Parts: sequence; C-alpha cells; structure tokens
Amino acid sequence: MSEASVHATGEQHLVHRTGWLRAAVLGANDGIISVSSLIVGVAAAPGATAGTVLLAGIAALVGGALSMAAGEYVSVSSQADTERADLAREAAELVRAPLAETRELAAIYEARGVEAGLARQVAEQMMAHDALGAHRRDELGLADDGGSDPLQAALFSAGAFASGAILPVLAALSPRAAVLYAVPGTALLLLAVLGALGARAGGAPIGRGAIRVVLLGALAMGVTALIGTLTGGIV
Repeated sequence: MSEASVHATGEQHLVHRTGWLRAAVLGANDGIISVSSLIVGVAAAPGATAGTVLLAGIAALVGGALSMAAGEYVSVSSQADTERADLAREAAELVRAPLAETRELAAIYEARGVEAGLARQVAEQMMAHDALGAHRRDELGLADDGGSDPLQAALFSAGAFASGAILPVLAALSPRAAVLYAVPGTALLLLAVLGALGARAGGAPIGRGAIRVVLLGALAMGVTALIGTLTGGIV
C-alpha cells in the first residue's frame, strides 16, 4: 500500500489504482468481447465449419494482442516524447528567466488558495530545492516517476487482451452445434466476473459494474451473430 493512499487519519483511497486497473480491465474486456463476437459471427454463418470457427478465434486472439501491444507502445512512446520535449523547454526557461519562473510557480500556488506572500516563499523554496521537479509536478502536471515504460506497457496490454480472449477461443473447441451457446456463455460469465472484480478493486458498486459489461458484450455478440447469419450465405 502506497503512502499516498493512506493519510495520517488512516483514510484509504483507491484513486492510485485507476491507471493499472483501467488498462487491465480495458485489455481483458476487449479480448473477451472482440474475440467472442468474431467467433460467434463466423459460427452463425451458414456452412461454417468447426475448423473455420476455431481458426477465426485464434487469428483474432493473436492479431488483437499484437494490435493492442503496438497501439500501446506507440501511445506511451508518443506521450513520453511530448513530456521530454516539455521538460526540455521548461529547463531552458529556468536557465533563461528564473525569476519569471518563480513568479509563475507562486501564481500557481496562489490560485490553489495559498496566501500571496506565503505562495511566493513556497515557490522560492521549491525553486531552491528542485526547480525542474517543482515545475514538472505543479505546472506541467507530470508524475515524478517519469511515466510508463513503452515496452512494459505494450506487454501488459497484450497480456491483458490475451488473458481475456483465451477462454472464448477454448470454448470454440466445443462441438460445432454447441459453439453458439458455449462461446457466448463463457464470454458473458467472464465479463460478469471482470466487471465485478474491476468495480470491487475501484471501490464502485459491484452489481452495476458487472451488469454494464455483460449488456454491452451481449449486444456486441448479438449484432455480429446477426451479421454472420445474414451475410454468411452470400459470402
């Protein structure tokens, strides 16, 4: 448990979990819904074979995981590049106009409710202690840890997607006649568990979190099943 999550009064907050929780839930949720929907859509097509359905599921799992990894890597790398550029500009400004930067920092504290004279003193002390760090946190709003590692974020995202997608793919191994029941049933159960766990970890109502993802997942699979039924014969 981090120090930031527990106050001197003993209060425990859950906001520090939102970053990794959001990434894990979104990745697994995408894996379940997208792969299950694709399997159901293919399975609903007239004439689809068991091999075709399973191949579609495996391809969706691998392609989806790689897509999530690539997207997360690019996103985190772009964010890191932007943060580094902002910090470089801020460091140059600190060298060029330290007094102006001190006034800027003091104005930030004053806008947050600190009395003007005290805000100036705090700004001067922060500038003397770690000028760039103070502007990183209070002006740019960046974390001190430098943000996420692109490769780590990519692997985490791909792993979350694959962990959600693997069970629907295994359910597609069911006899051909049972696939349209086994895959949606597995997916909806997983979505309910995932929604409940995500809500519990974030301190939100469990029932609402579970129902929300189950309804959205059912809608996605229903739409793709309808498309597979209508277009499968033509294709």
